[in-house]
Amino acid sequence: MFERPRYIEQLNRLRGKHIIKVLTGVRRCGKSTLFKLFQRRLRAEGVEDRQIHSMNFEDLDLQSQHYSEIYKKLNAALLPESTNYIFLDEVQQIPHFEKIIDSLFIKDNVDVYVTGSNAFLLSGELATLLSGRYIEIHVYPLSFAEMCSTIASSSKNPLNPEVTKLFSTYLTHGGFPFTASIDDELTYRDYMNGIVDSVLIKDVLNRRHRSDTNLVQGLARYLIDVSGNLVNPRNIANALTSAGLKTSAETVNDYLTDLESAYLFYRCDRYDIAGKKYLSINSKIYPVDSGLRRALLGLKRPNRGSQLESLVFLELRRRGYDVYVGTIANGEVDFVATKQGVTEYYQVSETVQNPDTYQREVSSLKRIRNSYPKFLLTQDAEEYNDEGIQQLNIITWLLNA
Repeated sequence: MFERPRYIEQLNRLRGKHIIKVLTGVRRCGKSTLFKLFQRRLRAEGVEDRQIHSMNFEDLDLQSQHYSEIYKKLNAALLPESTNYIFLDEVQQIPHFEKIIDSLFIKDNVDVYVTGSNAFLLSGELATLLSGRYIEIHVYPLSFAEMCSTIASSSKNPLNPEVTKLFSTYLTHGGFPFTASIDDELTYRDYMNGIVDSVLIKDVLNRRHRSDTNLVQGLARYLIDVSGNLVNPRNIANALTSAGLKTSAETVNDYLTDLESAYLFYRCDRYDIAGKKYLSINSKIYPVDSGLRRALLGLKRPNRGSQLESLVFLELRRRGYDVYVGTIANGEVDFVATKQGVTEYYQVSETVQNPDTYQREVSSLKRIRNSYPKFLLTQDAEEYNDEGIQQLNIITWLLNA
């Protein structure tokens, strides 16, 4: 079981506060395990087993029960003299689950934690009922730093063979926690295909009465293949239609929304750096995990730069940044990252050993006329500072979370 201290500390800071803690994220990213880790933390600090009440609604026996029956069971188990920690896993599986949460929340001695695998958990009636009474903690698959948690701290440098080997594996196989225990390619592919199929069926196709399975699968494959390129619903629809999957921009846009709501993909919109405005035309779309490429496209050779770019995008999101594609004077900055009033700029490249490549990568950063930090992340071992542009090894940057 991988330690995930950032999430555990966040949960612990919120512990006991009269607010519902909602963990969201793609299926199998480790939300249930986080509950187990946090419950272990509670027990280590003196919380008794009888104060912890946990239900996982992936259990078919629970899914067959009416929400009122579930509430009655939980309510009967509550201790009147102690704080009761309630953990409800994949709660969206139960119709009218929001009534269970709302009824528990109004009690004085209850601390409520829930998980869900799609954004619809926080939409509709639940959002209305719990407006201002919940906080969302978004969970991603393992970061590279979390994946390296079993390696001694003294060995964590980009030239260490164990680290570089693990990074190569992470880049292709991703960070879904269970995959770290899989040591053969066939089992890995089956497991990842299971994740994709589960998300597409349970969180996308089942939400629409007239779903097209082939179209949704084709859309997911296309998004993986063009990750890192600017796209819009119209050119995606044209590409899919040319490939024999006839569709419209409107249909593509609907399915894109569903794929994002299932946390399988994330949209990265554009930002005009000089004009200081957001642009609504064209976006980049990144997968939640680099392992999805192997699941959806098999052994098709990936673009290394695109893989690294996806990795940096997700890491910035993990670190709490709002992330955009930057545009400036006919050029592009891979990422404009903002958090708490601070802006940072990032370019990502596999290598800049070639002087022409280096100049191409830094030219857009040099056009930015402000003093915010600027970074060039590569797999090169060398690190420099060129007119305020810090060139860093990407492994070092990932490990210094």
